[in-house]
Amino acid sequence: MKRLTLSLLAFTLIFSQGAFAHTDEVLDKTAAPHGGQLRMAGVHHLELVVKANEVTVYLTDHAGKSQPAQGATGTATVLSGKTKTAVPLAPAADNVLKGSGKFELAPDMKVVISITLPGQPPLQARFTPLQKK
Repeated sequence: MKRLTLSLLAFTLIFSQGAFAHTDEVLDKTAAPHGGQLRMAGVHHLELVVKANEVTVYLTDHAGKSQPAQGATGTATVLSGKTKTAVPLAPAADNVLKGSGKFELAPDMKVVISITLPGQPPLQARFTPLQKK
């Protein structure tokens, strides 16, 4: 009985650490492959890169392996200053969704990414892409 209890305790400790491995704080300290900001959404990681009037989202799994964006639809809701802009996202490459719209780059901007992949539940993540880490 003692052995079973110890085994269950070890199992719980090992697998509970994975739940904390992908917090926003941890992801903010992780170097993103394309220089953007990383967030977890379901079983995926989303990397957001914003440039003047352009939004790019890279889709990977938790191990950083590219996930196909083919057939995906999405929207980036950009909140910058007092302006709210909806930017439609469409597949642009293997694991990339892109969109363009008129918005101002500001340090306090917030971006909400909503993506639906074929046959999967919708993904959503919130970003503060220009805040200093």
